[in-house]
Amino acid sequence: QVQLAESGGGLVQAGGSLRVSCAVSGGPLSEYSFGWFRRAPGKETDFVAAISWRSGGTYVGSPVQDRFTISRDSAKNTIDLQMTNLKPEDSAAYYCAASSRGVVAGLEAMYDYWGQGTQVTVSS
Repeated sequence: QVQLAESGGGLVQAGGSLRVSCAVSGGPLSEYSFGWFRRAPGKETDFVAAISWRSGGTYVGSPVQDRFTISRDSAKNTIDLQMTNLKPEDSAAYYCAASSRGVVAGLEAMYDYWGQGTQVTVSS
């Protein structure tokens, strides 16, 4: 079992950048893959990006592929999402999730553990 805690959300102007982090504990982490999802009010949860802790392999959703980067920091035990050229439509609650299946996937149902989320708001 893993525990997840997001941080780093906030208010940013369109075109700006923001980095959100997910502190992970428990594990062993090498058996898990991790993902970022987001949910805007009244909308479904969307996949953002995922990463394998063991290999570092990543998968980034097409809507953000050229703007967002996911990475892991083994020293800090964090999963980081670097967001650039932010747009108002990126505004959402961002959630970190962990999958015990160890596969890098974009399906919400593949993830077993979830954080509480961090809010990102992009003003126009």
